[in-house]
Amino acid sequence: MNPADTAGEENAAGRLAAMAAAGEVDVVVLGAGINGAGLFRDLCAQGVSCLIVDKADFGSGTSAAPSRLIHGGLKYLETGEFGLVAQSTLERNLLLQNAPHYVSPLPTVIPIFSWSKGMLAALRTLFGSTSAPRSRGAILIKIGLMIYDFYGSRNQVMPRHRMVGRRQALSEMPALNPSIVATGTYYDAKISHPERLVLELILDGLRSNAASASTNYTALVASADGVLTFQPEDGDTFSVRPKLVVNAAGPWIDDVNALLGAPSKMIGGTKGSHILLKHDELVKSLAGRMLYFEADDGRICLVYDYLGLALVGSTDIKADNPDEVRCEPDEVDYLLESVRTLLPGMIFEHAQIVYAYSGIRPLPASDASLPGLISRDHSAPVAEPDRDRPFAVISLVGGKWTTFRGFAEEVADAILDRLRRSRKVTTQSMPIGGGKDFPANAAARASWLAQARTETDVDERRLDQLLSRYGTKALEIATHGLDGQGDLPDSHSYGRSEIDYIVRNEFVEHLADIVMRRSTLAIGGSLTSRDLQEIAMIAGRALGWNAKRIAQEVEAAVVELEGRNLMRLD
Repeated sequence: MNPADTAGEENAAGRLAAMAAAGEVDVVVLGAGINGAGLFRDLCAQGVSCLIVDKADFGSGTSAAPSRLIHGGLKYLETGEFGLVAQSTLERNLLLQNAPHYVSPLPTVIPIFSWSKGMLAALRTLFGSTSAPRSRGAILIKIGLMIYDFYGSRNQVMPRHRMVGRRQALSEMPALNPSIVATGTYYDAKISHPERLVLELILDGLRSNAASASTNYTALVASADGVLTFQPEDGDTFSVRPKLVVNAAGPWIDDVNALLGAPSKMIGGTKGSHILLKHDELVKSLAGRMLYFEADDGRICLVYDYLGLALVGSTDIKADNPDEVRCEPDEVDYLLESVRTLLPGMIFEHAQIVYAYSGIRPLPASDASLPGLISRDHSAPVAEPDRDRPFAVISLVGGKWTTFRGFAEEVADAILDRLRRSRKVTTQSMPIGGGKDFPANAAARASWLAQARTETDVDERRLDQLLSRYGTKALEIATHGLDGQGDLPDSHSYGRSEIDYIVRNEFVEHLADIVMRRSTLAIGGSLTSRDLQEIAMIAGRALGWNAKRIAQEVEAAVVELEGRNLMRLD
């Protein structure tokens, strides 16, 4: 590890101990999902001392279960949330610039099955009606795409939309249902490593502010007399006295507020499930495009190539227990039937599923009859101090992956105002993690790889993999040494020294952290039992696990992957 890097795990542990000894901190952020991590980075950049805490792993809740899209919210036009679309399209464009190692353009195709349907229903919804699901015709979609292009013109980095008739659409994608009358194509973006982006935001915050700290697998166990007490999974309790608390616990917000002495009923979440299929024919047909389409019930679904697999999503079901969420059999059937209807010439079956995941969207409590009509906008209600709680509690309600930076900026400005400080720097053009100095085009990438090749014994193919996986931090990882270097037994794109680097530098506490969040080994479908055992041995050597602990970690990972994620480990 680079000695100049002050965000390493050992240093971070020392910071936490120093903060606990001092007993005071400006802001405590409870929850290290995308909203909490984004706010942590922003506050750290402003010189605010900040502690971010998560009861599980960083980015392991809702933030690990998105459709892996960075999008402007085309469907929000129907509900009249034009401000949200304006913000989302801007933030999408900024993420393409600030996190180019993980966020990339995604051409999106909308199959259209009528010319004029949906106009009256769209107008009713726009003016507040909870109308039933409906088909959206070509005229309505054309109007929507024109508005979408308008909102996306700020910091524009992608082409505008186009529409083509049935004949050309089927020539470009013959697998589509021949009942279509046209298709519309527009551009959004996808994110390859959302869990790693959460981690990088936290690491960026730690690097920019030596007075801040982070800890995962740490539960809030008490709040009394202005003091918060925490219990790490392995370790003694510690306490801090914050000036202000931010509740970024997502689906768990109401539970946390109750513990803080600020009872609330803010969250009315819905469950979204996704499946990943090993379907080479479909992936080839998609040719890098996403299909964004209506299921038979009017629900918007999608399918696109993610790491060589076909990602299909998503459901939208009211749910309120984030600790028990998983992709249920009826959801699997729903998603498979949706793509069967759209692509009738292809075969879709359960045996093609290599991974599934599900999460609760922390949406605001709502009496909307249809989950899809619940707003995806965000808010930050405040519970002001009272005689039993001397600090204010700001709750981060709602929001979406794409708008995390803008949401964080709004809340950080409110916090700075309360602390009577001023903003030092904007995050609008601030690169995230390995996105800093990332090569902007093919020529720049080739130049970077050639230069990196002169500084390491690693071949260019592996350097290119690492650059896609970690951005410009790839060189640091490539030069991390480990006795017995080489690839994992079966997942040959991951090396043993790479895993060792992750374990030693990225706040790993459990085997599942490595295979599910620090890497794409699980979701990419390449993980095997032999790999899992080897990774556990590497982690055991680095973290001092004994044979019993290694066996427990392997067993726990298998139970989670096969039970909640429908993965079959060979």
